[in-house]
Amino acid sequence: MATQDTALEIRSERRSAAQRNALLMRIAELAPIVIVLFVLFGGALVLALLQSLGFAPWFGINTFPDFSYFGALWGSSAFWVSLGLTLYYGFVSTIIALIMAIVLSLALIKPFRGKILYKYLYKLPLMIPYTVGIALAVLMLGNGGILSRLLALVGMIDNPGDFPQILKTHYGWGIMAVYVWKQVPFMTLAIYAVLLGIGRETEEAAAILGATRRQIFFSVTLPQILPGIVSSTLICFAFNVGAFEAPFILGGGYPDTLPVVAWRYFNDANYAFQLQGMATVVSIGIVAGVILFAYLAVYRRYERMRGRA
Repeated sequence: MATQDTALEIRSERRSAAQRNALLMRIAELAPIVIVLFVLFGGALVLALLQSLGFAPWFGINTFPDFSYFGALWGSSAFWVSLGLTLYYGFVSTIIALIMAIVLSLALIKPFRGKILYKYLYKLPLMIPYTVGIALAVLMLGNGGILSRLLALVGMIDNPGDFPQILKTHYGWGIMAVYVWKQVPFMTLAIYAVLLGIGRETEEAAAILGATRRQIFFSVTLPQILPGIVSSTLICFAFNVGAFEAPFILGGGYPDTLPVVAWRYFNDANYAFQLQGMATVVSIGIVAGVILFAYLAVYRRYERMRGRA
């Protein structure tokens, strides 16, 4: 018995050693990537925070810690208007894209003619650069664009100049159109993948028990696809809040969104304004971080209430 116990202990120790070695090998393989990401992104975040607090000796400025840049920024009414515009574009476009993505993913889960072709077509925006989408919005939605000329051609409007102003307004229809166009395929992929994983057995069981389509969606389907919804909306909202190109090209001008405000500060010849721009960037990160943290906290609480966390 003693010999057998000793042999079992030796095998157990060998297995543990093999598992430790495998873990160390994985860590060693990932270490270079992790170090590079930490240095690049972590270092950039630290440097941005230091500059926003007055540490920029390469500009001849070193008043660290100096909160006057944040004070001047947050004390301006223009900052809060710009923040409102930034969050408005971010929230509305994310919600619209989410609704469309849920509808598309639910349609994809069902068999229909031409489904294989459609599964390729809806992914096309993922392969087209973001700036190309902005150019398409200008060509399609402008007052002299393709859509206005087509409407004038068929007699729905007298001339292209009568086409409603979609671009260059603070309503942001053009900005949000570009966001939605680019992000619907991404969200659809995330939600569709979750739907494929859970199958349709629970929905069919609910239907057999007499549940309506509305009850099935809100009580069965929606709770199951929440992980895909949360992960995709987190990424898309963060991108929308920090995006610069679409608000800069398609926006209505002053007051601008916060990323455009930061860009204007960075392009000022006065180095002190560049530190003001860095305070703007840090403010964007703080606001977005608080919102996303609260969003995740609500989701985790919901999961705990359902006994899944």
